[in-house]
Amino acid sequence: MNMPIQQQATQPLSDILVAQRTQYLAQPAPSYEARIEHLKSLKKSILAYQEQLVQALNRDYGNRSIDDSNISDIMPCINNINYSLKHLKKWMKPSRRHAGLLLAPASIKVQYQPLGVVGIIVPWNFPIMLSVGPLITALAAGNRAMIKLSEFTPETNKVLIAMLASIYDQNHVACVEGEAGVAAEFSSLAFDHMLFTGSTTVGRHVMRSAAQNLTPVTLELGGKSPVIVADDIDMDIAVERMIYGKCLNSGQICVAPDYVLVPKEKLNDFVQAYKSKFTKMYGQVSDNKDYGSIINQRQFDRVMQVLDDAKAKGATVVSANDEAINTDKRKVPTQLITGATDDMLLLQDEIFGPLLPVIPYGQLDEAIDYVNQRPRPLALYLMSFDKATQQKVMNHTHSGGVCINETVFHVAADDAPFGGIGPSGMGHYHGKEGFLTFSHAKTILKRGKFFNTGKLVHPPYGGALQQLLTKFFLR
Repeated sequence: MNMPIQQQATQPLSDILVAQRTQYLAQPAPSYEARIEHLKSLKKSILAYQEQLVQALNRDYGNRSIDDSNISDIMPCINNINYSLKHLKKWMKPSRRHAGLLLAPASIKVQYQPLGVVGIIVPWNFPIMLSVGPLITALAAGNRAMIKLSEFTPETNKVLIAMLASIYDQNHVACVEGEAGVAAEFSSLAFDHMLFTGSTTVGRHVMRSAAQNLTPVTLELGGKSPVIVADDIDMDIAVERMIYGKCLNSGQICVAPDYVLVPKEKLNDFVQAYKSKFTKMYGQVSDNKDYGSIINQRQFDRVMQVLDDAKAKGATVVSANDEAINTDKRKVPTQLITGATDDMLLLQDEIFGPLLPVIPYGQLDEAIDYVNQRPRPLALYLMSFDKATQQKVMNHTHSGGVCINETVFHVAADDAPFGGIGPSGMGHYHGKEGFLTFSHAKTILKRGKFFNTGKLVHPPYGGALQQLLTKFFLR
């Protein structure tokens, strides 16, 4: 077994980066076979540590559904590795391009080269998927990685650290822990690329730090992801398609539905349909292991502050199962909120919890305008089987990704990019786009020994052949 990553806690972050970059420069082009072996070893280790990982998550949260952890943390990592193993050879293959008449005779290809050392900053809500997932893509692209784990998931961190230490030397993959000061130092390092997953507010700080070194960044942020329920869809179907996305991890997910826009004459129908479906799925949540807790007291207090602010300003709040909030276990059934106004905290910042504003609208254009008047979200969800409605919403809104008649599952699409837009993020990863994000597309022009057409444009200028070339190419 390699040196345990735990020993890195006393080592300066800059020293870890220097050591990784030194090792990378000594081996700057990992072979296809080496990358495949890294991925296979990681898969084997995830499966070996699976039970420890999900149990650790449960301890960090106080209660987190084992099935939710397997479905949303472990399974995506395994699927990602399997997909990368299948497609990596094709991704690594240089891309042939056309030189064109002006550059002929010459060959041009684009070679996808590892960047070097990638920094990954991990949030607390899905600490396995959002650390291992980017790592998979970084390794597939031939990089080394430093991972800043969240200080709010110490039990999960222990298992992740042990798991990665069983495969990689710290000069290949290194994990670090620490609070805000360590995170700030980490984001100021001169990585070859940095991926941050977290809030828009912190994302601004990360981007500012990265700018000092001109470090390219991929920011996976969040925002207020809307659900538009169109007039044509049955309300029971609409709720059935979106409720899992809101209840997964108790709404503590960056692509969770943040608010719902409902035809005004169907607002009460939506509330009743949600209550009925929620009760069937979870019943009473206090002792239900399938329904997770808010991760810690700090986050619980934040969610309660948002809820209390809405009540104080006149909103109506209904518990999805008529059960009171369990403050000891930090268990909160979805709180359905009507009468929300823009002066409430509820509609200002990403909720990141089990509160759901239900907002009425008249015509579809009003719902579209409501979305467009706010920062562009990470995800947009449309509940409608009408093709004209689907096309109109797609053409007239912007978001990082979209689900039609579904929520959150677009994140699990291995063969498609995932990323935000504007305040909800920049850049993509997952699948081929992730490989490209963590690679440098290097253009290589190559000429042979004879007939160098480049000489035709050398001084002295004004010759007859140069004038002929100018007339030919400027037609």
